[in-house]
Amino acid sequence: MSAASNVPPLPAVVVVGGGLAGLAAAAALGQAGFKVTLLESRKFLGGRATSYVDAESGALIDNCQHVSMGCCTNLKHLCSMLQIEDAFRTEDVLYFISPAGTCTRFQADPFPAPLHLSRAFWKLPYLSLMDKFHFARAVRALAATSRANLRGRNFHAWLKEQRQSDQVIRNVWEVVLISALSESLERIDAAYAQKVFVDGFLTNRNGWKIEIPLVSLDELYSQRAIHALQQLGVEVQQQSRVTTLVSSGQQMDSVILQNGREIRAEEFVLAVPQHQLGALISTHPILQPLAEQIDHLETAPITSVHLWFDRPVINLPHAVLVDRLGQWLFSRGKSETPHGPGYLYQVVISASHQLAERTQTEVIEKVVGELATIWPDVSSAKLLHQRMITERRAVFSATPGIDRYRPAQQSALPNLQLAGDWTKTGWPATMEGAVRSGYLAAANILKRYGMNADLLQPGLRSSWLAKWLWGEHACNDET
Repeated sequence: MSAASNVPPLPAVVVVGGGLAGLAAAAALGQAGFKVTLLESRKFLGGRATSYVDAESGALIDNCQHVSMGCCTNLKHLCSMLQIEDAFRTEDVLYFISPAGTCTRFQADPFPAPLHLSRAFWKLPYLSLMDKFHFARAVRALAATSRANLRGRNFHAWLKEQRQSDQVIRNVWEVVLISALSESLERIDAAYAQKVFVDGFLTNRNGWKIEIPLVSLDELYSQRAIHALQQLGVEVQQQSRVTTLVSSGQQMDSVILQNGREIRAEEFVLAVPQHQLGALISTHPILQPLAEQIDHLETAPITSVHLWFDRPVINLPHAVLVDRLGQWLFSRGKSETPHGPGYLYQVVISASHQLAERTQTEVIEKVVGELATIWPDVSSAKLLHQRMITERRAVFSATPGIDRYRPAQQSALPNLQLAGDWTKTGWPATMEGAVRSGYLAAANILKRYGMNADLLQPGLRSSWLAKWLWGEHACNDET
């Protein structure tokens, strides 16, 4: 018998939840040689990055346009493991539509960060020279302040201390942060506002570039990802809802599915949204403090309006809509409707709390009216079909002081890990944060078996100028 045959096999792991956190944990553990079973309650993987079948047309549409940024290095690494990195288009130019309807190309110059975007910002026509000066000064103050001194502070109040006018707040700060964090500035922790600006715009020339999927989210995270997971030895079981966690003493023993089937394992990862976790852990006394802790986490909605016109009406691949109900627009190409093929455009409304008081018809009419004031062809084209989708719990709200309620990945049970963007990752509610949580959960399991647990990918390298201006404290990740 060879020496290799004397090595005991690695234990079995059950990962509950097929969102990005669960995919990251399963892929990392499968690659390390563990026997992994991934359980997903729905037909689709991807969690909140998923697709729906439009009942009227039968077409598959994404619930919302999910984009990545250049600073999301762990998400990029996961896409490589799942063999889907070729399915994204990197945008080197952003198109800003001013309140007056003019379009400005926003792109970088060949200077080191943070100077690479300076000229693009100064070209924005809807801000006065004084507004731009005050904004630049506030950005400098934000980057230079230690995260510890920002954590727990109301970001809107911080902006007012920095003499930011209502116009600058509405037309610059809100444009970036509501899209990134899906919350009003009054409900954003200043430390997470800093995280977005520093990582995205100030330390590396490529951090701000958005990456847009070229295929549906279903094709990305269900069809192609499943094939890659199987190559890593991961067994994927869809439509397998876990209803009960079985534990004895100080450890987990098994999970029970809705159909009564029991699955045993040595290690477990719960990669479900925080609002679903409470029901699973409610009968376990040792996990009660966790249930009380996550009960403080709030959520925010994101709404996506899908519009199919009978002809192309917008000549841009995307647009940032300033000071409007809709915040981002994406051109999605040809797509089927109940009345034949049409041209699909998707408008995203983050932090869409206020839409609860409006009907779908009112929201769609408002969005179409806004587009028509920018692109006249919208008025003359025929709207073949429309659909509005709201993810009511799209993200956890990065409210001031939120960090005290975000749990670590290691639970009170040694063989039970938590994963999800809502856990302690150092990032706000993003796809990058979800992937980081999955890697951190997997790393805890690797450590338990004496294996290399260095799974997190380094962030983009900070430019020499950014380090000189603000020091290392503004250029490092926190977990």
